[in-house]
Amino acid sequence: MEKAILIVAVLTGVGLIFGFILAYANKKFALEVNPLIHIVEDVLPKGQCGACGYAGCMAYAEAVVLNAEVPPNLCIPGKDPVAKAVAELTGKKAAEMEPRIAQVRCAGSNEKAVIAYGYRGIEDCVAASLLFGGQKVCKHGCLGLGTCVKNCPFGALTMSETGLPVVDAEKCTGCGVCQGACPKGVIQMVPIGARVRVNCNSKDKGAIARKACTAACIACTLCMKECPHGAIKMENNLAVVDVKICKEQCSEQKCLVKCPTKAIGSVVKGGSSGTEKAADCS
Repeated sequence: MEKAILIVAVLTGVGLIFGFILAYANKKFALEVNPLIHIVEDVLPKGQCGACGYAGCMAYAEAVVLNAEVPPNLCIPGKDPVAKAVAELTGKKAAEMEPRIAQVRCAGSNEKAVIAYGYRGIEDCVAASLLFGGQKVCKHGCLGLGTCVKNCPFGALTMSETGLPVVDAEKCTGCGVCQGACPKGVIQMVPIGARVRVNCNSKDKGAIARKACTAACIACTLCMKECPHGAIKMENNLAVVDVKICKEQCSEQKCLVKCPTKAIGSVVKGGSSGTEKAADCS
């Protein structure tokens, strides 16, 4: 009994000694944290999205405060108001930011896209894409398993009944996390105010693309020929819109009229790709 008490006493004493040593070392070698770092962090939206290129808001706050070369406008979700606030706090100059929003470049819903096989596995687009490129015949389109929805840090994406993600324009910050999460590269960030979007991501030739999905761009070039401003070009069998030219010069959207598959449409706030009815360029 006495031996046990002695052992406990010795261990307690050793623990106290090491505790005092650690406390002293912590105080002696502690690094002072610039209080401005926490002030800047409080200004940031706390989405921890990593769109700034740093591992979270705290990491960016530390970098922008301590490194003179880190610009104050890297927080994409925060847009201009946050960029200006960070610039004022750090004494830096913030270049004007162009707000952007996620665009789903696929209208291959469950009704329009041809299914190659029945997928029964993890409800994840990355996992599904590992099996023959996914369950759809089109190997470029949305797989509809909601990986982008699960990864959005702001809850700006939902899955529609047709099997396509829908962007909530009020919640979307343009951070780009969903873009990086999509294994097919279906989601793209476009400037707010873009007038026309291509609801397809297929790089296949027209005949092949049409067999795989009735909403596919078939590279017919009619939209390109109809555009009087040269804002549309064909790249890898897919129409590509120059948003800058389209925003600054287009007023009639003639490109939409003759598209046989309606793969190109007006940008609207909300709704699945391919459901556009009228332009909303506000």
